[in-house]
Amino acid sequence: MWEDDQWGEPNRVASLRHERRYGAFTFLCLVVFLTCFGLLMLYSSSYDEAIRHGLPHYYFFVHQLAFVVLSLFVGVLVYYMPIKLLRMLTLPMVAVSFLLMMLSLFTPLGVVVLGARRWIRLGPLSLQPSELVKVASIFFIADWYSKERKKIAHYLVPMAVMMLFAILILMQRDFSTTIVYLCLCLALQMAAGLHFSILILALAIIFVPGALAILTAPYRIQRMASFLFPGIDRSGASYQVDNALKAIRSGGLFGVGLGSGTYKLGILPEVQNDFIFASMCEELGLFWMLFLLALFLVFAILGYRSFVQMIRYDRFLGYVDFGLTTLIISQVVINVSVVTGLLPPTGIPLPFFSQGGTSLFVTLTSSAVLFRIMSELGKQPVPDEGRDMGKRVNFPTRNL
Repeated sequence: MWEDDQWGEPNRVASLRHERRYGAFTFLCLVVFLTCFGLLMLYSSSYDEAIRHGLPHYYFFVHQLAFVVLSLFVGVLVYYMPIKLLRMLTLPMVAVSFLLMMLSLFTPLGVVVLGARRWIRLGPLSLQPSELVKVASIFFIADWYSKERKKIAHYLVPMAVMMLFAILILMQRDFSTTIVYLCLCLALQMAAGLHFSILILALAIIFVPGALAILTAPYRIQRMASFLFPGIDRSGASYQVDNALKAIRSGGLFGVGLGSGTYKLGILPEVQNDFIFASMCEELGLFWMLFLLALFLVFAILGYRSFVQMIRYDRFLGYVDFGLTTLIISQVVINVSVVTGLLPPTGIPLPFFSQGGTSLFVTLTSSAVLFRIMSELGKQPVPDEGRDMGKRVNFPTRNL
C-alpha cells in the first residue's frame, strides 16, 4: 500500500513519468522502423512494375521517399509548434480540405482515373483530398467536443460537417473511403461522449443512401457477389484476391526471400498499392508478417494508452489521439482483411507500405502529432492519488 511506504509515492511518480517518456520514445522508434521497412518493401514490390512502364526501377521508391522527406519537415514543425497554434489550425484545415475537394470535383484540376475523380493535380504533385479530409475532420470533431455545450443543436454541427464531406467523397466515386470516413467520425464522437441513441439515429439515416449507392453501381454489386460467392467470377472481381491468397500460401512460414517473389511480376496487378501485403507475405513469409502485425498492435496500444491518460489533462489532444490512432489502425485492419479475403475488395492502402504520396504523408504527419501528444503527456503532473491511477477512466459523457 502506498500509505505504508514513505518512499512509495516519489518512486511511483518517477516510475509513471519514466513510463510516459519511454512510451513516446518507443513510439518514435516504431514509426521510424515502419517507414524504413515500408520503403524497402515498396521498392521490392514495385521495381518490375516501373520497368514495364518504361520508368527507372527506382521510380516508385524515389517518389515515396520524397514524401517521407516532406513529412519529416512537417513533423518537426508539428513537434515544436505551440499546442494553441495546433488547435487554431483546425478551421483552416477544414476549409482547405473542402476547397481541394471542390477543385477535384468541379474543375479541370481534378484527375479522372477509371471514371473516378479522387485526385487533384497541383503542378508536379498529385494529391488525394479525401486523405486530408480525414485528418481535418478528426481535428474539428476533437475541438468541438472538447468544449462544454448544452444545447442539442450544437451536437448536430459535427454530424452536418461529417455528412457534407461524406457526400463529397461519395461523389468522387470512392465508396470504400466514404464508409471508412463515416465509421472513423462516428467512433471518435462516441469516444467523446455522443449518446448511443444519436449514433443509432445517424446509422439509420446513413443506411438508406448507403444501400442505394451499392445497388445503383454494377461494379459494387459485382464485388459483393464475388465476395459472397468466391467462385462466381475467378477472372473478374475476385481475380486479385485469389492471386493474393496464392502469393501468401506460396510464401510459407519464412518466405521465398526478399526480392525473389514472382507474383509481383505481372501476376498480381498494381501489387505496390493495395495488395502489397500479399507480396510481402510471399517474400518474407508468415512469421515476419505476424511480426509486422504485432508492431501495429504495439502502435495501437501506445496510441490508445496515451488517449486514456491525456484525456485527464487536455480533452482536445486526447480526442485527436484517439482519432489519429483509429485512422491508421483501421486502415491496417481493413487492408489486411481485404488481401486475405475476409472483406470485399476496397481501395484502402496499407499505412507506411502502400504506394501513394498523400496517404504516406497523412500517415507520417498523423504519427508526428501522436508523438507530440505522447511527449506532452510526459510533461504533465502525475496525479497524487496513487490508488486512483488504477481506476477505470470515466470518459466525459453528455446527456442529449
